[in-house]
Parts: sequence; C-alpha cells; structure tokens
Amino acid sequence: MPGGRLTQQERQQIALGLADGLPYAEIARGLDRPTSTITREVMRNGGPTTYRADLAHRATGHRTQRRRPAVPADPKTAPQAHGRDAEAVLAYEEMFTTVLMQSGLPKMMARVLVCLYTTDAGSLTASELVQRLQVSAASVSKAIAYLDTQGLVRRERDDRRRERYVVDDDVWYQSMMASARANAQLVDTARQGVTVLGPGTPAGARLENIARFVDFVSESITRAAEQARDVLYTKPATTPDEEPGRSDG
Repeated sequence: MPGGRLTQQERQQIALGLADGLPYAEIARGLDRPTSTITREVMRNGGPTTYRADLAHRATGHRTQRRRPAVPADPKTAPQAHGRDAEAVLAYEEMFTTVLMQSGLPKMMARVLVCLYTTDAGSLTASELVQRLQVSAASVSKAIAYLDTQGLVRRERDDRRRERYVVDDDVWYQSMMASARANAQLVDTARQGVTVLGPGTPAGARLENIARFVDFVSESITRAAEQARDVLYTKPATTPDEEPGRSDG
C-alpha cells in the first residue's frame, strides 16, 4: 500500500469520487489508500461539498512550509484511554462529523458535538474544547450557543464553578422535545394559512395537508421518544429484598 503524502493526481481522483457521490471507503480502494487518509484529507480541506483538489494541494504545501519541529502534538493523536488506536479514533470522529454535516449541522457545531460524544466523561469545558479541536474560543462559544438552542447539549457548573457542556442520555430526549415544539409552531402557522387563503382553495388544501402530515409525524415521534426514555433510560426501582449486600441466607 503506498504511503507518503497524497499527490495532486490523487487529490483530483478524490474530487471526482466526491462529485460522483462515492463513499470514502470506495475512493480509498481506488487509490489503494486507507479510508482514514481520505476522510482526513476531505475534512481538512472544506468537507465533501466544498473540496477542491487544487486548493487542497496548495494548502498542504503551505502547512508543510509553516510546520516547525517544536509544534506540540495534536491532542487527538495523543495516547488514548482504554488502549484505543489514536488513528482509528481520529478517523471515526471525522467520519461522524461528516455524517452530522450531511444531516444539516454546520461544520463547527458538528465537530464540537462529536468531540463531546466521543469523550468518556460526556462533558468538557470551553477551554478543553479549544485545546482538543485547536480552534478559537469564539468558535467554540458560537457552536455551543447553537447546539444549546437545538437542545443538543446542556450546561452545568462543576465543583470549580466552571461551565461544562454535557451530552447524556437525556439530551436526545430534550432535543426531540425541542423539535416537537418547533413542529407544533409549523402546524399552527400552516393552519393559519388555511384560514387566510381559504380551505376550499388549492393553496389552502396544500397547507392543510402539510399541517396534518407534520402534526401526525411529530406526535408519533414525541410518543416514541417518551416511550424510549421510559424503557431505555429509567433504572428499575430496587426493593428492600434487592438492596446491595443483602441476601436471603
């Protein structure tokens, strides 16, 4: 398997593969490169929708010229807990980021969310996010503000009074509820349109169908989220006979 830096011709093949909608693994097989190499190359140079071979090649040259021996190691490639493979973790984080971006999440927000998801503690401070992602504090602050409004993270204070950003089992439930509230507003707005445009008109009928569809789906999702929360995240209550350390003998 060839090693070393990607050539300009290889980058052109990556760009063609992305344009054809090929997955990273297939592009990697065509170039006889690891999938992690392709993932890292694409995410480092704008992501799958804005990747350009010529710009990526020039950017790599500039990065090489600026590189100094004393530059500290990337926190993501530092020794990992639980014996994890640092390269595999990095490749997974970049793949996860790409998936979130394709679902509509902006790049920095996706990076912050993935960073939180893949942290064993499930929470980080702003300074820890800055260090791990190698971005500015302003970028982290903006990303957290957005994720907070979407219900995808929550804030809490630790014992040192530092603000921490948390993702836990309840975050997805709260996010679903926030989405349900937004859908309810859409339903109300669509039905107001029916009144304005007339229920017997084509436009009015279209808006009524939108309202019915969104209302039905939203109600189903809300019900499923509540059931999932009860089944998956509620710990069974212990009875006196099940108290730790107690036995029948």
